[in-house]
Amino acid sequence: MMGSNDKPIATTWRSTQGDLTDEEWELIADLIPTYSGNGRMGRPTKWAKRDIVNAIFYVAATGCQWRALPPNYPHWNTVHRYHVRWSENGVWERVCERLREQVREREGRDAQPSAGVIDARSVRGASTVTSPTRGYDAGKKVSGRKTFGVVDTLGLLMAVVVVAANVSDNVGGIAAVERARNHTSRLKKIWCDGGFKKTFVSSCGAHHISAEVVNKIHDHRFEVLPRRWVVERTWSWLMNNRRLQVDYERNPIVTEGFVWAAHARLLLRRLTDPAIG
Repeated sequence: MMGSNDKPIATTWRSTQGDLTDEEWELIADLIPTYSGNGRMGRPTKWAKRDIVNAIFYVAATGCQWRALPPNYPHWNTVHRYHVRWSENGVWERVCERLREQVREREGRDAQPSAGVIDARSVRGASTVTSPTRGYDAGKKVSGRKTFGVVDTLGLLMAVVVVAANVSDNVGGIAAVERARNHTSRLKKIWCDGGFKKTFVSSCGAHHISAEVVNKIHDHRFEVLPRRWVVERTWSWLMNNRRLQVDYERNPIVTEGFVWAAHARLLLRRLTDPAIG
């Protein structure tokens, strides 16, 4: 296949991160847009959709610069453009929604969860993170952005919100729960930590969601906390993707897209690898 610079894609080596297998690709192929515009607008994509998805997974896993994308993938500018568009259009979020439902059904659960766990994680922002979406988290001494995540009781993402690091847990948490409600009409219970105050609890109550604060058991030693360990484990899984360890994106929505893409890669492995499943 030839690219925009008329140079063939190198085929002498493949990504050590593991590109999608045929089985994995079949699970999401119909969700990846065929056309360059919205719906059936624009021209059909010049590059194979699977190659573009593999390239985005590679950047998320390795944390490499866009321009450092290996030559066995489409041109970096093309891959970047599609990732931005798919992040803004909710493509990655829809991919994760389908995969999450499949994992839950395989575990004998209802496709739509009724309970979740919320937490926030502050990440240092690179120089490319613009000041309107950048803040300072005084508690964690981090200048950058804060990512709010809501997971179900299996640790599968239901909602992601990326904001400036100085945004309070109440404000970010309310936005995250609102997005989670868009994915399940059964949500009735949320566990959180002590950073989420009365405003958050009251907002959840207004939507008939019971919010329970899980406090630390001991102040001076590590202790696995009931329920909260589930979301912490999900953060641990996601942070294995080097692109998520530092925020480089000018647009927070693109960062959210990387979080969803990284989670999609985990879910695909979970659904197709017997050792993981």
